[in-house]
Amino acid sequence: MSVDQNTVRKIARLARIAVRDEELPALAGELNTILDWVEQLGEVDTTGVEPMTSAVEVVMKMREDVVTSGNLQKEVTANAPASEDGFYVVPKVVE
Repeated sequence: MSVDQNTVRKIARLARIAVRDEELPALAGELNTILDWVEQLGEVDTTGVEPMTSAVEVVMKMREDVVTSGNLQKEVTANAPASEDGFYVVPKVVE
C-alpha cells in the first residue's frame, strides 16, 4: 500500500490537522514507512502462538457485583452545571 500527497492531504483534513503543502512529501514518506513496517508484521509466522492481551500474564481480580445503593440521579447530578431529567446536559461539540 502506498500513500500519495493527496491521500495525506485528505487524512489531515479528516483529522483536522493543518498541514502546509511543503510538508506533504515528508508526511507521505513517513506514512509509507509505517505502512511498510505493518506489512512486514503480516509476514511473521504466528502459527501456534496464542493471542494475548498483555506482555505479562495477568489474572483479573474479580469481585462480586453487588448493588449497594441506587436511584441517586439527583445526588450525582447535583454539582453539574446543567442537568435535565437526571442526565448531564453538555454543549454540542461536533458540527
